[in-house]
Amino acid sequence: MNTMNQERPIKLFCFPYAGGSAMIYHQWKRGLGKHIELRPIELAGRGRRIADGTYQDLNEAVEDVFSLISEEIREAPYMFFGHSMGAIIAYELAQKIRKQQLPLPQHLFFSGKGALHINRPDEKMYHLFDDATFKKEVIGLGGTAPEFFEHPELMEIFLPLLKNDFRLAETYKVKKPIIKFDQDITVLLGKADNLNAAECEEWAQYTSRKCHFHYFPGGHFFINEEEENILNIINESANQKALSKLS
Repeated sequence: MNTMNQERPIKLFCFPYAGGSAMIYHQWKRGLGKHIELRPIELAGRGRRIADGTYQDLNEAVEDVFSLISEEIREAPYMFFGHSMGAIIAYELAQKIRKQQLPLPQHLFFSGKGALHINRPDEKMYHLFDDATFKKEVIGLGGTAPEFFEHPELMEIFLPLLKNDFRLAETYKVKKPIIKFDQDITVLLGKADNLNAAECEEWAQYTSRKCHFHYFPGGHFFINEEEENILNIINESANQKALSKLS
């Protein structure tokens, strides 16, 4: 069984940021190594799951995603990548998998998110803003073209989903003490994102092994401009995992 698993491609489960769908990762397939199988996860309330409604809290999102991938993670090696809200889902999902005593991800990529236990008193609560202020603030973050908000038919569906996603992320509190992973983790951050040094560096507390940091030009949505560099990092990590199995 172990030999069989080693011969299979390693799966890369990707979790989107607030308001994002699985579509944001689909183009990654062309840049990933042939030994990596891309598995973008579609969260409820968007894309082909638009009729499924929205989540009440992060725990419900984690339970939902777990139900989608629980069989796959038993069958082949895998990694997690999550950006912003997706990073929270990746973390909590991996902790749930640990509790279930199932095979853990071989590597975790946390992108566009500060260390989860750092609470900032000046942090904005976007989901509490009125619609006009919310739109203005979200446009300021980048990642969503201003023109998108000019279509009432889209806003009727998208705005409640986006606000709810922000609520999920902003009301989330990580459970303490932090239980360290026994896997390497990689943290990817935008140099111009609104994160202080502690929010970046404290990610090292989440693993008993290596924590790799990569800083990119740009703000919160650096992943839209740095796709090639990000995929190179993912490919290199997957190659190292494959080589360690052979040694």
